[in-house]
Amino acid sequence: MTADYYPLQVLLLACSGWVNREQQRTIEYLVEENRVLKEQFKGRKLRLTDDQRRRLAAKGKQLGRRLLNRVATIVTPDTIMRWHRRLIAFKWTHETPTPGRRGIMRAIRKLIVRMALENSTWGYTRIQGELKDVGHHVGRGTIARTLKDNGIKPAPDRPSSWKTFLRAHWGEAAATDFFTTEVWTPRGLVTYYTLFVIDLKTRRVHIAGSTPNPDEAFMAQIARNLTDAIDGFLLPHRFLICDRDTKFTDQFRRILGVSGVDIILTPYRAPNCNAFAERFVRSIKEECLDRMIFFGESSLHRATREFVEHYHIERPHQGLGNEIIEKTLYIPVPSAEVRCDERLGGILKHYRRAA
Repeated sequence: MTADYYPLQVLLLACSGWVNREQQRTIEYLVEENRVLKEQFKGRKLRLTDDQRRRLAAKGKQLGRRLLNRVATIVTPDTIMRWHRRLIAFKWTHETPTPGRRGIMRAIRKLIVRMALENSTWGYTRIQGELKDVGHHVGRGTIARTLKDNGIKPAPDRPSSWKTFLRAHWGEAAATDFFTTEVWTPRGLVTYYTLFVIDLKTRRVHIAGSTPNPDEAFMAQIARNLTDAIDGFLLPHRFLICDRDTKFTDQFRRILGVSGVDIILTPYRAPNCNAFAERFVRSIKEECLDRMIFFGESSLHRATREFVEHYHIERPHQGLGNEIIEKTLYIPVPSAEVRCDERLGGILKHYRRAA
């Protein structure tokens, strides 16, 4: 009986060995083909979709880590096994329904906060009405919770923003501040304090004066110059924003008050409340003063004068839509050569076409 089956066993072993060799050659060819395809990327990272990762993870789990070490070429075996663990975790992860009402949409929350911040006198009912006009039906309780979550107080206790105040007084409000410059003099290195005033609507700047000692007499004379009945810079203005620096003396404020200009003091340590003046200080420092060494007071006056002219008639301003404050009346020729106008030896430049 055993002798009769022996030739059949030999035949089966021979056939299985031939099949295994064919499978091994097929696997070796596919592995080599994958290597060639991978070399075509030349170091670029292979991007796989979630479905491709799922298919590779399912097949890789059936092969096991030992065989994957031999045949995996696109990614490492550890990566395939990690994908498989994620698939198992995703299978047993179920979203737990939360009781209660569904949360309000994020876009509506942002709109509620925006309306409250931009309109300090609006209560919950007014905000509810405005939301209804734009197609959102929201309850007063939802509006109240949204404002509370964002730290916004109810309407009677909600302060008005500086942005709203400034826009309401466009053309009537100006701001002032000092900037300092180090100047070499016969006495050595001296700090000069320069006072300027900026019109908030047009961004026009007026240099009021520079001195190493901004005492009460200096500030009083500056106040008289700014409120002069003929060419005072503050003539069309009713408000002047300044910080609580002690250099703004009581006499300075009194002279402005007599002329009809009310002083608005910014809060302590709040430079953003005088942002237009602070931005001008940054501009003149970065674009001009920090790039020069000054020998004598006259060199400082010349630099500030040149920068203010450049600031008014040549430099575009982002706050004005990249427009120039004082446009010159000339018609450029489109085909004309582009010329470069320089100030202060090339520190300040402006490009234009010849008229």
